[in-house]
Amino acid sequence: MPDAPMTIGSDALIRKGLKLSHLRLIASLKETGRMSAAAAQLAISQPAASRLVGEMERIVGVPLHGRHARGIVLTPYGERLALRARAILQGLGDAARELSEMERGSEGTVSIGAVTAPALDVVLPALRQARLTHPKISIEVTVDTSDRLAEDLLAARSDFFIGRILGDLDPKMFVSVEIAPEPIALIVRSDHPLTRRRQISLEECVAYDWVVQPRGGLLRRTAENHLMARGVPLPDKTISTSSLLLTLAYISQSNAIAPVSRAVADFYAHEEGLSGRIVALPVSADFAVAPYSLIRHAERPLSPSSQVLFNMIGETARLRAASDAPMPAAGR
Repeated sequence: MPDAPMTIGSDALIRKGLKLSHLRLIASLKETGRMSAAAAQLAISQPAASRLVGEMERIVGVPLHGRHARGIVLTPYGERLALRARAILQGLGDAARELSEMERGSEGTVSIGAVTAPALDVVLPALRQARLTHPKISIEVTVDTSDRLAEDLLAARSDFFIGRILGDLDPKMFVSVEIAPEPIALIVRSDHPLTRRRQISLEECVAYDWVVQPRGGLLRRTAENHLMARGVPLPDKTISTSSLLLTLAYISQSNAIAPVSRAVADFYAHEEGLSGRIVALPVSADFAVAPYSLIRHAERPLSPSSQVLFNMIGETARLRAASDAPMPAAGR
């Protein structure tokens, strides 16, 4: 049976015998839901893992787990301890990384997330600058939707990202610096029938097939709200995909229309993109997605090399926002 509940103190659990091996195990149980899988992750036997769980329950004085047909289920106490354990382990990993980077100077690895348009319009020029000023920093970039980028940040798979805080995520978990709204363009192939018209209406656009994000995507919702607010019916025929590559390929080989960020449209309309085979229609100049932000974890300090890239990307984004250059855009 668990001991009586412990007295509260800043080091109460440590004084009662809680060790890193306990924290690693409870975090692994939260992740895997099975004693055997958690033991394998820690390279210990299953009986040894069971003993560690028993030790933890005696130390904290409350039940941490139960068993069901599919494996292990954590109690509310176990869930809370697992979350705290994961944060502590992540913090120790970050500390080791920071010390290593400090020892080596301006070296290290930085993981960045971005929705599509900022990846082109903000991250890309910052990366070119970083290669010149900090050549020993290794940079990993993930381009995805904002909800997935937020998951990566919370799980310490990235250091920061450019996007939005969506859904029911607690804003208190993040430090967010708003950059700018994101203009949207409707793109078509360069010899599309609508390109022969000087003036185009949205009603004419929705007569064609549209290539849009899957339902629930921020850009799709924005496009649908934009049409409905102007009394324009939604397109009858749509192709849903989250792939920008597939969107561009389909647009280039059909009469379909796709809403994308103005930054993406401009990039692929020039020589470095698709050499002018994709063009933006002169319609709905006020079409825009809500502002994107530069976002980091509120409780996890950036490493020295991550801080360098964070500042560099923030400055690039601010310069873009202050200029007349195309703005980044939309993930999800």
